[in-house]
Amino acid sequence: MNYAILMYAHLITVVPCVFLGAYVLLAKKGTSVHRFLGKIYMILMLITGLITLFMPALVGPQFLGHFGWIHLFSFLTIYTVPTAYTAIRKGNVRAHKRKMVLLYIGAILIAGGFTFAPGRYLNELFFG
Repeated sequence: MNYAILMYAHLITVVPCVFLGAYVLLAKKGTSVHRFLGKIYMILMLITGLITLFMPALVGPQFLGHFGWIHLFSFLTIYTVPTAYTAIRKGNVRAHKRKMVLLYIGAILIAGGFTFAPGRYLNELFFG
């Protein structure tokens, strides 16, 4: 698949998650708004995690000619979203909260920070 299509699809799914995730983490928990926005956040994160698996690592070393260190965050996302959902469905609020905080910090803040590294699209877009 065309890398540009994957990149834009990834941006379309992940950028709203920056704001949705922050809101859901900071707002009152257990409300209908929290549950609704949380479901949207989780669906978008799962989609973005799957999209990124098809994007080859263009910066740094590659494994199997495709995967890079950044893909560890894809696997983190694909694992964390369903297990966090399962945790809250079972009433395990503590595990759900821990997983959601881990997901936001790892997949949004840390992985997002790496997207501004030299050689990456967002670095070129924002810093020339």
